Amino acid sequence: MSYAPYATMPDRSRGRQVPEEESSFRSPYQRDRDRIIHASAFRRLKHKTQVFVEHEGDSYRTRLTHSIEVGQVGRTIAGALGLNQELTEAVALAHDLGHTPFGHTGEDALHALMAPYGGFDHNAQAIRIVTSLERHYAEFDGLNLTWETLEAIAKHNGPVVGDLPWALAECNAAVDLELHTHASAEAQVAALADDIAYNNHDLHDGLRAGLFTDDDIADLPVIGAAYRAVDSRYPGLDRRRRRHEALRRVFGVMVSDVIDGARQRLSDSGAQSVEDVRNLGAPVVVFSDRLWPDLKEIRAFLFTRMYRAPSVMRKRAQVSKVVETLFPHFLANPQDMPDRWQGDIAAAGDETALARVVSDYIAGMTDRFALQEHRRLFPEEAARAEAELHR
Repeated sequence: MSYAPYATMPDRSRGRQVPEEESSFRSPYQRDRDRIIHASAFRRLKHKTQVFVEHEGDSYRTRLTHSIEVGQVGRTIAGALGLNQELTEAVALAHDLGHTPFGHTGEDALHALMAPYGGFDHNAQAIRIVTSLERHYAEFDGLNLTWETLEAIAKHNGPVVGDLPWALAECNAAVDLELHTHASAEAQVAALADDIAYNNHDLHDGLRAGLFTDDDIADLPVIGAAYRAVDSRYPGLDRRRRRHEALRRVFGVMVSDVIDGARQRLSDSGAQSVEDVRNLGAPVVVFSDRLWPDLKEIRAFLFTRMYRAPSVMRKRAQVSKVVETLFPHFLANPQDMPDRWQGDIAAAGDETALARVVSDYIAGMTDRFALQEHRRLFPEEAARAEAELHR
């Protein structure tokens, strides 16, 4: 494959923490991607919330379907820019591994509970999963990913400065990820692919849930033009096809904007290596100044009409109580956690270490397992909460 000079070259990897013999038929980043796909934490994303609680409908996105969509968008953009598609896909598939049950609601609850013990950050938790918590290989904990993939997971949203989340600090002490710089262009593509995917699918899911209508979004920038283009070309098209045709055009606008802008910025930068990209002092893969205000307006609409919709907020409050009940119980009664966690519990030297084990356990739960544990330990409270949750 032909790469742009600023791409991450597979034959120039800085390697893995535990040296391994290279594959004769897979690049290092293909191998990373495959290990992520086969990880237990990746499979659990199937039953983790994106916006709606997992049981609410089979057609809504979950963390798994979202991650697959991010991977597809990332590969498309990376290919158009001459970047390493396998590295981009690996980062895209791994970027949400650290999410708790119940999405950002669960994360907010767990972060508050963990405040005395170093807090909780889902991006740092993804690093913890791939460096420690996946325990399947004979010679190492984690997935023993390449330095470039670890760097990209840690820094895909930009440099990490100031006080580090404890899980990231732990990894960085063992493997210097140069957190003060920007990440590779491949990592930056994965970050923008995440934005593109959720901008698109949250519109789909909000419409499907009845939180707003096609008419409600027809006056929003980009979206309105897409609906008008569809109506002009396909007058009288049925509602579902009309919606799909319009939103796929919105999707295309975002992807094309990122590709065109990144090509120009990379050309203007004069970058001739991945190190040049890291040290530019600014990201090269971003939305254009022309499109970004329109996307902010769309996001503001979604924030009000979807993420803070009364029905969604009621469920947020209910599932927060599940996390807020489980954490102190397991901290006081760690023997109630499964056998596979008892070794970590025994090794915990103080309350902070124990709290971090409990945090790892709860963060790894799916929506349905968190509700199941709540039901097992607090049957009366769970019955009341689940009756409310299913209304």
